[in-house]
Amino acid sequence: MAEIDIELIKRRSVVGVVALTARTFLLQIIAFGATFLLTLFLSPETFGVFYVVSAIISFLAYFSDIGLAAALVQKKEEVTREDLGTTFVIQQVLVITLVTVSLVLSGRIASFYRLDEMGVWLFRALAVSFFFSSLKTIPSVLLERRLAFDRLVIPHIIETVGFYGVAVYLAWQGHGIASFTWAVMVRGLLGLIAMYIVEPWLPVLVINKQSARRLMRFGLPFQLNSFLALLKDDLLTVFLGRVLPFAEVGYIGWAKKWAEVPLRLIMDSVIRVTFPTFSRLQHDRQLLQKAIDKTLFGLSMAILPISAGLLFFVHPMVELIPKYGKWEPALVSFYLFVFSSAFAALSTPLMNALNAMGKIRTTLKFMVGWTVSTWFFTVLFISLFGFNGVAVSLFVVSTSVYFVVRVTKTIADFSFIANVRGPVISAVVQGGAYALMLSVVPHTFMWLFVSGVLGVILYGSMLYAIETSRIKAFIGTIRRSTT
Repeated sequence: MAEIDIELIKRRSVVGVVALTARTFLLQIIAFGATFLLTLFLSPETFGVFYVVSAIISFLAYFSDIGLAAALVQKKEEVTREDLGTTFVIQQVLVITLVTVSLVLSGRIASFYRLDEMGVWLFRALAVSFFFSSLKTIPSVLLERRLAFDRLVIPHIIETVGFYGVAVYLAWQGHGIASFTWAVMVRGLLGLIAMYIVEPWLPVLVINKQSARRLMRFGLPFQLNSFLALLKDDLLTVFLGRVLPFAEVGYIGWAKKWAEVPLRLIMDSVIRVTFPTFSRLQHDRQLLQKAIDKTLFGLSMAILPISAGLLFFVHPMVELIPKYGKWEPALVSFYLFVFSSAFAALSTPLMNALNAMGKIRTTLKFMVGWTVSTWFFTVLFISLFGFNGVAVSLFVVSTSVYFVVRVTKTIADFSFIANVRGPVISAVVQGGAYALMLSVVPHTFMWLFVSGVLGVILYGSMLYAIETSRIKAFIGTIRRSTT
């Protein structure tokens, strides 16, 4: 690959991370504020219904894409008109079939989960919005292959603002679960329109057998990975909706959502960029190793201080905020989910690197192990710890990051310890400072804010003292790429 191409990849990757991270901060501020209001206006039972129904749709969505979109992103050569047309036609046949079946069986599904009429309409709305989402696949792939993430963020901003704006207003007006029903429809329509404005693409109705076979060689194992992730996460939620009261499922959903704040703020943006970037660098393992090093250091540097803050400040906030005491039973799960999220932030980019190098069967083995162990430990720990057993199970499984590191080092000689050591030490010091401050200062909004800021300053100072040269190089790379 020519040097200019390497430089272009570097620049677009950094710009993509910056654009997605900026977008994520904006959207998460909206999402966190809206979620806070929704958890004030809605009961844990209503929150649990939305959590379970969304998981059912996510399970059905698996069957809408046999990995062809990921194969298009990972493909070394340029994608052809036949590649795009074949992917679009196959996906739409699957999606339309699934949506039709879902709508026909919506009554039976609702009866199985004891959903009322509003729950049925939420399920139907999510099924239709799933169809809208599928139409965005090809334009999204084209943007990802060009690493044009600064444009890809625009539809996400529009649909997120639309979703939460409608949901919060209707919840405030007392519409309960119907707030989500209308919100998902608005999100689906706005996102679809915005995507085709940002990246116009005229659908091609063609199926090329040779193209389909070539894409499926990567796509089918990749999709099997996705299916196992689905069994591990969304189908597990569907199962929980059957064996636990919706209020307890709501506690799990609340704890998991807030504990994964660092992942949504930081990791999602980085991971969205790393797979296509690693795929473009798969020809040069030295460049891939440097990319992995920078990804691990950047993720740990950004995620660990947020995780430390969550661990120490969520309980005081639950006590201080009026009407928020109803979520206190979820705190134990919340703490465990925070640690699990930190491990996930470090293992996910490594799994991306393996996939980008075509080691799809290796990642498949990991997913098999994680899926089996998650279900086994969840069933076991629920019987021992109640709904908190879900968080205990996820924490136990997440510690397997050690094995992911060992396997990834066979394709790229990166240093895991060197990349996370500084952020871990700094976060531990930050956490110790929080424990000391919160034991002596009054638990008021002002003092919590002051304590939080002082902890962040301490973290940043400690990290800079440990990793001065790397931080300077990191900042320099961002400046060169964004100017």
